[in-house]
Amino acid sequence: MTAVDARPATATGALPETGTVLRFPTGFRWGTATAAYQIEGGATEDGRTPSIWDTFSRTPGKVRNGDTGDIAADHLHRMPDDVRLMKELGVTDYRFSVSWSRVQPTGRGPAVERGLDFYRRLVDELLAAGIRPVATLYHWDLPQELEDAGGWPERDTAHRFAEYAGLVAGALGDRVPTWTTLNEPWCAAFLGYGNGVHAPGRTSDLAALRAAHHLNLAHGAGARVLRDLLPDTAEISLTLNLHALRPLTDTDTDRDAVRRIDAVANRIFLDPVFHGRLPQDLVEDTAEVTDWSFVRDGDLEVASAPIDSLGINYYSPSVVSAGASESPSPWAGAEQHVAFTPAAGPRTAMDWPVDANGLYELLTRLRDELPSVPLLVTENGAAYDDYADPEGEVHDPERVAYLDAHLSAVHRAIADGVDVRGYFLWSLLDNFEWAYGYSKRFGIVHVDFASQRRTAKDSARWYAEVIARGGLER
Repeated sequence: MTAVDARPATATGALPETGTVLRFPTGFRWGTATAAYQIEGGATEDGRTPSIWDTFSRTPGKVRNGDTGDIAADHLHRMPDDVRLMKELGVTDYRFSVSWSRVQPTGRGPAVERGLDFYRRLVDELLAAGIRPVATLYHWDLPQELEDAGGWPERDTAHRFAEYAGLVAGALGDRVPTWTTLNEPWCAAFLGYGNGVHAPGRTSDLAALRAAHHLNLAHGAGARVLRDLLPDTAEISLTLNLHALRPLTDTDTDRDAVRRIDAVANRIFLDPVFHGRLPQDLVEDTAEVTDWSFVRDGDLEVASAPIDSLGINYYSPSVVSAGASESPSPWAGAEQHVAFTPAAGPRTAMDWPVDANGLYELLTRLRDELPSVPLLVTENGAAYDDYADPEGEVHDPERVAYLDAHLSAVHRAIADGVDVRGYFLWSLLDNFEWAYGYSKRFGIVHVDFASQRRTAKDSARWYAEVIARGGLER
Protein backbone atom coordinates (compact mmCIF):
# COMPACT_ATOMS: atom_id res chain seq x y z
CA MET A 1 0.00 0.00 0.00
CA THR A 2 1.14 3.56 -0.58
CA ALA A 3 0.87 6.58 1.63
CA VAL A 4 -1.97 9.02 1.29
CA ASP A 5 -1.26 12.71 0.71
CA ALA A 6 -0.01 14.27 3.94
CA ARG A 7 -0.95 17.86 3.30
CA PRO A 8 -4.56 18.86 2.71
CA ALA A 9 -5.52 22.09 1.06
CA THR A 10 -4.81 25.15 3.17
CA ALA A 11 -7.68 26.03 5.50
CA THR A 12 -8.11 29.70 4.67
CA GLY A 13 -11.28 30.21 6.65
CA ALA A 14 -14.40 28.41 7.80
CA LEU A 15 -17.14 28.20 5.22
CA PRO A 16 -20.10 30.42 6.01
CA GLU A 17 -22.92 29.01 8.06
CA THR A 18 -25.23 27.04 5.76
CA GLY A 19 -28.73 26.53 7.03
CA THR A 20 -28.23 25.17 10.52
CA VAL A 21 -24.69 23.80 10.15
CA LEU A 22 -21.38 25.46 11.08
CA ARG A 23 -19.30 23.95 8.31
CA PHE A 24 -15.54 23.33 8.41
CA PRO A 25 -13.23 23.77 5.41
CA THR A 26 -13.03 21.16 2.69
CA GLY A 27 -10.22 18.75 3.52
CA PHE A 28 -10.46 19.36 7.26
CA ARG A 29 -8.97 16.38 9.09
CA TRP A 30 -11.37 14.70 11.52
CA GLY A 31 -9.37 12.46 13.78
CA THR A 32 -9.06 10.68 17.07
CA ALA A 33 -5.99 9.89 19.13
CA THR A 34 -4.47 7.37 21.54
CA ALA A 35 -1.08 6.58 23.12
CA ALA A 36 0.78 3.27 23.13
CA TYR A 37 1.21 2.69 26.86
CA GLN A 38 -2.36 3.74 27.55
CA ILE A 39 -4.03 1.21 25.23
CA GLU A 40 -1.70 -1.45 23.84
CA GLY A 41 -1.03 -3.88 26.70
CA GLY A 42 1.25 -6.77 25.76
CA ALA A 43 3.85 -5.37 28.10
CA THR A 44 6.29 -8.27 27.69
CA GLU A 45 5.39 -9.45 24.18
CA ASP A 46 7.46 -9.28 21.00
CA GLY A 47 10.64 -8.50 22.92
CA ARG A 48 9.27 -5.38 24.58
CA THR A 49 11.14 -4.38 27.74
CA PRO A 50 10.05 -2.04 30.55
CA SER A 51 9.58 1.66 29.93
CA ILE A 52 9.68 4.25 32.68
CA TRP A 53 5.90 3.91 32.97
CA ASP A 54 6.15 0.16 33.61
CA THR A 55 8.57 0.92 36.44
CA PHE A 56 6.67 3.92 37.77
CA SER A 57 3.33 2.10 37.83
CA ARG A 58 4.90 -0.65 39.91
CA THR A 59 6.23 1.82 42.47
CA PRO A 60 3.87 1.79 45.47
CA GLY A 61 1.75 4.91 45.79
CA LYS A 62 2.51 6.35 42.36
CA VAL A 63 -0.56 5.16 40.40
CA ARG A 64 -4.09 4.97 41.76
CA ASN A 65 -5.09 1.46 42.87
CA GLY A 66 -1.68 0.15 41.80
CA ASP A 67 -2.90 -0.02 38.21
CA THR A 68 -0.46 -0.72 35.38
CA GLY A 69 -0.60 -0.67 31.60
CA ASP A 70 0.22 -4.38 31.32
CA ILE A 71 -3.10 -5.10 29.60
CA ALA A 72 -4.69 -1.66 29.27
CA ALA A 73 -7.29 -1.79 26.47
CA ASP A 74 -5.56 -4.84 24.91
CA HIS A 75 -5.20 -2.95 21.64
CA LEU A 76 -2.19 -5.07 20.72
CA HIS A 77 -4.53 -8.00 20.18
CA ARG A 78 -7.74 -6.15 19.26
CA MET A 79 -6.29 -3.63 16.83
CA PRO A 80 -8.28 -4.73 13.73
CA ASP A 81 -11.54 -4.37 15.66
CA ASP A 82 -10.50 -0.93 16.91
CA VAL A 83 -9.70 0.18 13.36
CA ARG A 84 -13.16 -1.01 12.31
CA LEU A 85 -14.62 1.17 15.06
CA MET A 86 -12.77 4.15 13.61
CA LYS A 87 -14.00 3.37 10.12
CA GLU A 88 -17.58 3.23 11.42
CA LEU A 89 -17.06 6.66 13.00
CA GLY A 90 -15.88 8.01 9.66
CA VAL A 91 -12.65 9.53 10.97
CA THR A 92 -10.19 10.62 8.30
CA ASP A 93 -7.09 10.44 10.52
CA TYR A 94 -5.84 8.39 13.47
CA ARG A 95 -3.06 9.65 15.71
CA PHE A 96 -1.26 6.80 17.48
CA SER A 97 2.09 6.56 19.24
CA VAL A 98 4.86 4.02 18.85
CA SER A 99 6.19 2.24 21.93
CA TRP A 100 9.94 2.93 21.90
CA SER A 101 10.73 -0.12 24.06
CA ARG A 102 8.64 -2.37 21.78
CA VAL A 103 10.67 -1.28 18.76
CA GLN A 104 14.10 -0.74 20.35
CA PRO A 105 13.97 -2.38 23.78
CA THR A 106 17.21 -0.98 25.22
CA GLY A 107 16.96 2.37 23.47
CA ARG A 108 20.06 1.45 21.49
CA GLY A 109 21.00 -0.74 18.56
CA PRO A 110 18.88 -2.41 15.90
CA ALA A 111 15.11 -2.57 15.90
CA VAL A 112 13.17 -5.65 16.92
CA GLU A 113 11.25 -6.62 13.80
CA ARG A 114 8.46 -8.27 15.79
CA GLY A 115 7.81 -4.95 17.46
CA LEU A 116 7.81 -3.05 14.19
CA ASP A 117 5.51 -5.66 12.66
CA PHE A 118 2.65 -4.60 14.92
CA TYR A 119 2.87 -1.04 13.62
CA ARG A 120 3.19 -2.28 10.05
CA ARG A 121 -0.07 -4.20 10.51
CA LEU A 122 -1.73 -1.19 12.14
CA VAL A 123 -0.76 1.12 9.30
CA ASP A 124 -1.94 -1.40 6.70
CA GLU A 125 -5.31 -1.75 8.47
CA LEU A 126 -5.71 2.02 8.62
CA LEU A 127 -4.90 2.54 4.95
CA ALA A 128 -7.25 -0.26 3.94
CA ALA A 129 -9.97 1.50 5.93
CA GLY A 130 -9.24 4.82 4.21
CA ILE A 131 -7.81 6.39 7.38
CA ARG A 132 -4.66 8.53 7.31
CA PRO A 133 -2.04 7.29 9.85
CA VAL A 134 -0.46 9.97 12.05
CA ALA A 135 2.50 8.52 13.96
CA THR A 136 3.82 10.02 17.20
CA LEU A 137 7.29 8.76 18.02
CA TYR A 138 7.40 9.67 21.72
CA HIS A 139 4.43 9.75 24.10
CA TRP A 140 6.32 9.55 27.42
CA ASP A 141 7.37 5.86 27.45
CA LEU A 142 11.17 6.14 27.57
CA PRO A 143 12.93 2.75 27.69
CA GLN A 144 13.92 2.13 31.31
CA GLU A 145 17.52 1.40 30.31
CA LEU A 146 17.86 4.94 28.99
CA GLU A 147 16.45 6.34 32.23
CA ASP A 148 18.95 4.22 34.15
CA ALA A 149 21.66 5.94 32.10
CA GLY A 150 20.33 9.37 33.11
CA GLY A 151 17.16 9.84 31.09
CA TRP A 152 16.14 13.12 29.48
CA PRO A 153 18.39 15.27 31.69
CA GLU A 154 21.30 13.74 29.74
CA ARG A 155 21.98 14.87 26.16
CA ASP A 156 22.78 11.35 24.96
CA THR A 157 19.06 10.56 25.24
CA ALA A 158 18.41 13.08 22.46
CA HIS A 159 20.88 11.26 20.22
CA ARG A 160 19.26 7.93 21.05
CA PHE A 161 15.88 9.38 20.08
CA ALA A 162 17.18 10.46 16.67
CA GLU A 163 18.45 6.93 16.07
CA TYR A 164 15.10 5.47 17.09
CA ALA A 165 13.27 7.92 14.82
CA GLY A 166 15.30 6.63 11.92
CA LEU A 167 14.43 3.02 12.69
CA VAL A 168 10.68 3.70 12.69
CA ALA A 169 10.83 5.95 9.64
CA GLY A 170 12.74 3.27 7.77
CA ALA A 171 10.00 0.74 8.49
CA LEU A 172 6.89 2.89 8.00
CA GLY A 173 7.98 5.91 5.99
CA ASP A 174 6.52 4.70 2.71
CA ARG A 175 3.01 4.51 4.19
CA VAL A 176 2.74 7.04 7.05
CA PRO A 177 2.30 10.59 5.71
CA THR A 178 2.33 12.54 9.00
CA TRP A 179 4.98 12.24 11.72
CA THR A 180 5.04 13.86 15.15
CA THR A 181 8.35 13.77 16.99
CA LEU A 182 7.24 14.39 20.58
CA ASN A 183 3.96 14.60 22.44
CA GLU A 184 3.79 17.20 25.23
CA PRO A 185 7.47 17.54 26.12
CA TRP A 186 6.42 19.88 28.94
CA CYS A 187 4.77 16.95 30.74
CA ALA A 188 7.74 14.68 30.10
CA ALA A 189 10.15 17.24 31.54
CA PHE A 190 8.26 19.00 34.31
CA LEU A 191 5.84 16.33 35.54
CA GLY A 192 8.42 13.57 35.11
CA TYR A 193 11.48 15.31 36.53
CA GLY A 194 10.11 18.45 38.26
CA ASN A 195 7.31 17.49 40.64
CA GLY A 196 7.49 13.74 39.99
CA VAL A 197 3.80 13.00 39.48
CA HIS A 198 4.63 11.26 36.19
CA ALA A 199 7.33 8.74 35.33
CA PRO A 200 10.16 8.56 36.18
CA GLY A 201 9.08 10.39 39.33
CA ARG A 202 12.10 12.58 39.96
CA THR A 203 11.85 15.94 41.75
CA SER A 204 14.52 18.38 40.65
CA ASP A 205 14.17 21.81 39.04
CA LEU A 206 17.57 21.40 37.42
CA ALA A 207 16.72 17.96 36.02
CA ALA A 208 13.44 19.33 34.62
CA LEU A 209 15.15 22.23 32.82
CA ARG A 210 17.86 19.97 31.46
CA ALA A 211 15.18 17.52 30.29
CA ALA A 212 13.25 20.28 28.53
CA HIS A 213 16.34 21.35 26.61
CA HIS A 214 17.26 17.83 25.62
CA LEU A 215 13.68 17.14 24.50
CA ASN A 216 13.94 20.22 22.24
CA LEU A 217 17.26 18.88 20.97
CA ALA A 218 15.71 15.44 20.41
CA HIS A 219 12.84 16.97 18.47
CA GLY A 220 15.16 18.85 16.15
CA ALA A 221 17.57 15.96 15.68
CA GLY A 222 14.66 13.59 15.06
CA ALA A 223 13.05 16.01 12.60
CA ARG A 224 16.30 16.15 10.62
CA VAL A 225 16.49 12.37 10.45
CA LEU A 226 12.87 12.17 9.34
CA ARG A 227 13.46 14.80 6.66
CA ASP A 228 16.36 12.78 5.29
CA LEU A 229 14.48 9.48 5.22
CA LEU A 230 10.89 10.35 4.36
CA PRO A 231 9.33 11.30 1.02
CA ASP A 232 9.21 15.00 0.18
CA THR A 233 5.44 14.92 0.70
CA ALA A 234 5.77 13.87 4.36
CA GLU A 235 4.45 16.20 7.05
CA ILE A 236 6.73 16.57 10.10
CA SER A 237 5.21 17.98 13.25
CA LEU A 238 5.55 18.53 17.00
CA THR A 239 2.76 18.47 19.57
CA LEU A 240 2.80 20.87 22.53
CA ASN A 241 0.38 21.23 25.41
CA LEU A 242 0.56 25.00 25.45
CA HIS A 243 -0.97 26.62 28.52
CA ALA A 244 -3.79 29.12 28.11
CA LEU A 245 -2.91 31.59 30.88
CA ARG A 246 -4.95 34.37 32.45
CA PRO A 247 -4.04 36.72 35.30
CA LEU A 248 -6.31 36.57 38.34
CA THR A 249 -6.40 40.38 38.45
CA ASP A 250 -5.33 43.12 36.11
CA THR A 251 -2.33 44.05 38.23
CA ASP A 252 1.37 44.23 37.40
CA THR A 253 2.17 41.44 39.88
CA ASP A 254 -0.39 39.03 38.44
CA ARG A 255 0.60 39.86 34.87
CA ASP A 256 4.22 39.17 35.81
CA ALA A 257 3.15 35.82 37.27
CA VAL A 258 1.59 34.98 33.89
CA ARG A 259 4.83 36.00 32.17
CA ARG A 260 6.86 33.67 34.40
CA ILE A 261 4.60 30.69 33.72
CA ASP A 262 4.43 31.50 30.02
CA ALA A 263 8.23 31.32 29.93
CA VAL A 264 8.54 27.94 31.66
CA ALA A 265 5.39 26.39 30.16
CA ASN A 266 5.16 27.73 26.62
CA ARG A 267 8.11 29.77 25.39
CA ILE A 268 10.67 27.25 26.68
CA PHE A 269 9.55 25.17 23.67
CA LEU A 270 8.19 27.73 21.21
CA ASP A 271 11.29 29.95 21.20
CA PRO A 272 13.92 27.23 20.60
CA VAL A 273 11.80 25.37 18.03
CA PHE A 274 10.59 28.34 15.99
CA HIS A 275 13.18 31.03 16.70
CA GLY A 276 16.35 29.13 17.63
CA ARG A 277 16.74 30.92 20.95
CA LEU A 278 16.07 30.61 24.66
CA PRO A 279 13.69 33.14 26.24
CA GLN A 280 15.95 35.63 28.01
CA ASP A 281 13.48 36.12 30.86
CA LEU A 282 13.41 32.34 31.42
CA VAL A 283 17.20 32.33 31.73
CA GLU A 284 16.99 35.20 34.25
CA ASP A 285 14.09 33.66 36.20
CA THR A 286 15.97 30.37 36.61
CA ALA A 287 19.42 31.80 37.36
CA GLU A 288 19.34 30.39 40.90
CA VAL A 289 18.72 26.91 39.44
CA THR A 290 21.15 26.82 36.50
CA ASP A 291 23.43 28.88 34.31
CA TRP A 292 22.17 26.88 31.28
CA SER A 293 25.72 25.77 30.47
CA PHE A 294 24.30 22.43 29.32
CA VAL A 295 23.10 24.26 26.18
CA ARG A 296 25.98 23.79 23.75
CA ASP A 297 26.88 25.71 20.63
CA GLY A 298 24.68 24.55 17.78
CA ASP A 299 21.97 23.01 19.99
CA LEU A 300 19.40 25.71 19.27
CA GLU A 301 20.09 25.52 15.55
CA VAL A 302 19.33 21.80 15.70
CA ALA A 303 16.19 22.36 17.81
CA SER A 304 14.84 24.82 15.23
CA ALA A 305 14.85 22.36 12.32
CA PRO A 306 11.92 23.37 10.06
CA ILE A 307 8.63 21.55 10.58
CA ASP A 308 5.41 21.53 8.57
CA SER A 309 2.77 21.90 11.27
CA LEU A 310 2.32 22.33 15.02
CA GLY A 311 -0.02 20.20 17.09
CA ILE A 312 -1.84 21.78 20.02
CA ASN A 313 -3.26 19.80 22.94
CA TYR A 314 -5.81 21.68 25.03
CA TYR A 315 -8.10 20.75 27.89
CA SER A 316 -8.56 23.78 30.17
CA PRO A 317 -7.11 27.23 31.00
CA SER A 318 -5.05 28.29 34.03
CA VAL A 319 -5.65 31.34 36.22
CA VAL A 320 -2.38 32.69 37.60
CA SER A 321 -1.52 35.20 40.32
CA ALA A 322 1.43 36.32 42.39
CA GLY A 323 2.07 33.96 45.30
CA ALA A 324 3.78 30.64 45.86
CA SER A 325 3.13 27.12 44.54
CA GLU A 326 3.10 23.89 46.48
CA SER A 327 6.37 21.99 46.64
CA PRO A 328 7.55 20.03 44.75
CA SER A 329 6.39 22.12 41.84
CA PRO A 330 6.66 21.71 38.08
CA TRP A 331 7.28 25.44 37.70
CA ALA A 332 11.07 25.54 37.82
CA GLY A 333 12.27 28.99 38.85
CA ALA A 334 8.74 30.27 39.42
CA GLU A 335 7.58 28.30 42.48
CA GLN A 336 7.99 31.18 44.92
CA HIS A 337 6.38 33.72 42.63
CA VAL A 338 3.16 32.21 41.29
CA ALA A 339 -0.06 30.65 42.54
CA PHE A 340 -3.00 29.10 40.71
CA THR A 341 -6.70 29.74 41.28
CA PRO A 342 -9.37 27.31 40.02
CA ALA A 343 -11.28 28.83 37.13
CA ALA A 344 -15.01 29.29 37.55
CA GLY A 345 -17.64 27.17 35.85
CA PRO A 346 -18.39 23.47 35.33
CA ARG A 347 -15.68 20.88 35.79
CA THR A 348 -14.81 17.48 34.39
CA ALA A 349 -14.14 14.31 36.38
CA MET A 350 -10.48 15.40 36.42
CA ASP A 351 -11.64 18.55 38.25
CA TRP A 352 -10.51 20.57 35.25
CA PRO A 353 -12.57 23.65 34.36
CA VAL A 354 -14.55 23.57 31.12
CA ASP A 355 -13.73 26.70 29.13
CA ALA A 356 -13.55 26.50 25.34
CA ASN A 357 -12.48 30.14 25.10
CA GLY A 358 -9.04 29.06 26.24
CA LEU A 359 -8.63 27.02 23.06
CA TYR A 360 -9.70 29.97 20.94
CA GLU A 361 -7.21 32.18 22.79
CA LEU A 362 -4.34 29.75 22.13
CA LEU A 363 -5.16 29.35 18.45
CA THR A 364 -5.40 33.08 17.81
CA ARG A 365 -2.19 33.70 19.76
CA LEU A 366 -0.38 31.28 17.48
CA ARG A 367 -1.95 32.91 14.42
CA ASP A 368 -0.35 36.18 15.51
CA GLU A 369 3.01 34.78 16.65
CA LEU A 370 3.54 32.03 14.04
CA PRO A 371 1.42 33.14 11.07
CA SER A 372 3.06 30.77 8.58
CA VAL A 373 2.72 27.59 10.69
CA PRO A 374 -0.35 25.38 10.03
CA LEU A 375 -1.98 24.10 13.21
CA LEU A 376 -3.65 20.85 14.25
CA VAL A 377 -5.66 20.40 17.43
CA THR A 378 -4.06 17.06 18.26
CA GLU A 379 -5.82 16.41 21.58
CA ASN A 380 -9.01 17.75 23.08
CA GLY A 381 -11.56 15.93 25.20
CA ALA A 382 -12.88 15.34 28.69
CA ALA A 383 -13.17 12.66 31.35
CA TYR A 384 -16.54 12.00 32.95
CA ASP A 385 -17.84 9.24 35.22
CA ASP A 386 -19.32 7.13 32.42
CA TYR A 387 -21.00 3.77 32.94
CA ALA A 388 -23.04 1.31 30.93
CA ASP A 389 -26.72 1.38 31.90
CA PRO A 390 -28.88 -1.79 32.26
CA GLU A 391 -29.55 -1.71 28.51
CA GLY A 392 -25.81 -1.63 27.84
CA GLU A 393 -25.78 1.96 26.60
CA VAL A 394 -23.42 4.73 27.72
CA HIS A 395 -24.93 8.20 27.81
CA ASP A 396 -22.43 11.06 28.16
CA PRO A 397 -24.22 14.36 27.47
CA GLU A 398 -21.58 16.37 29.35
CA ARG A 399 -18.87 15.13 26.99
CA VAL A 400 -21.02 15.93 23.95
CA ALA A 401 -21.49 19.47 25.28
CA TYR A 402 -17.75 19.80 25.95
CA LEU A 403 -16.79 18.64 22.46
CA ASP A 404 -19.43 20.81 20.79
CA ALA A 405 -18.19 23.90 22.62
CA HIS A 406 -14.55 23.25 21.76
CA LEU A 407 -15.22 22.47 18.11
CA SER A 408 -17.22 25.70 18.00
CA ALA A 409 -14.13 27.49 19.29
CA VAL A 410 -12.05 25.90 16.53
CA HIS A 411 -14.63 26.97 13.93
CA ARG A 412 -14.55 30.53 15.28
CA ALA A 413 -10.75 30.56 15.15
CA ILE A 414 -10.74 29.40 11.52
CA ALA A 415 -13.28 32.08 10.67
CA ASP A 416 -10.89 34.59 12.25
CA GLY A 417 -8.02 33.56 10.04
CA VAL A 418 -6.31 30.78 12.00
CA ASP A 419 -4.93 28.04 9.74
CA VAL A 420 -6.29 25.01 11.64
CA ARG A 421 -6.07 21.91 9.46
CA GLY A 422 -7.68 19.30 11.73
CA TYR A 423 -9.09 18.19 15.08
CA PHE A 424 -8.15 14.97 16.89
CA LEU A 425 -10.55 14.00 19.65
CA TRP A 426 -9.00 12.55 22.81
CA SER A 427 -9.62 9.74 23.05
CA LEU A 428 -10.92 6.88 20.97
CA LEU A 429 -10.97 4.44 23.90
CA ASP A 430 -11.17 4.53 27.66
CA ASN A 431 -7.64 3.71 28.73
CA PHE A 432 -4.89 3.76 31.35
CA GLU A 433 -4.96 7.39 32.42
CA TRP A 434 -1.39 7.66 33.71
CA ALA A 435 -1.21 8.32 37.47
CA TYR A 436 -5.02 8.01 37.67
CA GLY A 437 -4.90 4.40 36.46
CA TYR A 438 -8.27 3.22 35.18
CA SER A 439 -10.30 5.59 37.34
CA LYS A 440 -10.78 8.26 34.64
CA ARG A 441 -12.52 7.71 31.31
CA PHE A 442 -11.72 9.98 28.34
CA GLY A 443 -12.91 7.67 25.56
CA ILE A 444 -15.84 8.09 23.21
CA VAL A 445 -15.83 4.28 23.25
CA HIS A 446 -16.43 2.70 26.65
CA VAL A 447 -14.11 -0.17 27.58
CA ASP A 448 -15.13 -2.74 30.18
CA PHE A 449 -11.61 -3.57 31.32
CA ALA A 450 -12.61 -6.96 32.77
CA SER A 451 -14.07 -8.25 29.49
CA GLN A 452 -12.48 -5.71 27.06
CA ARG A 453 -15.94 -5.18 25.60
CA ARG A 454 -16.19 -1.97 23.55
CA THR A 455 -19.38 0.11 23.60
CA ALA A 456 -19.79 3.27 21.57
CA LYS A 457 -20.95 6.10 23.81
CA ASP A 458 -23.45 8.72 22.72
CA SER A 459 -20.47 11.01 22.09
CA ALA A 460 -19.12 8.56 19.48
CA ARG A 461 -22.38 8.66 17.57
CA TRP A 462 -22.45 12.45 17.89
CA TYR A 463 -18.90 12.76 16.53
CA ALA A 464 -19.73 10.45 13.62
CA GLU A 465 -22.63 12.74 12.71
CA VAL A 466 -20.42 15.84 12.92
CA ILE A 467 -17.90 14.23 10.57
CA ALA A 468 -20.58 13.08 8.14
CA ARG A 469 -22.09 16.55 7.81
CA GLY A 470 -18.71 18.32 7.93
CA GLY A 471 -19.69 20.58 10.77
CA LEU A 472 -21.77 21.34 13.85
CA GLU A 473 -25.53 21.38 13.83
CA ARG A 474 -27.12 24.54 15.14
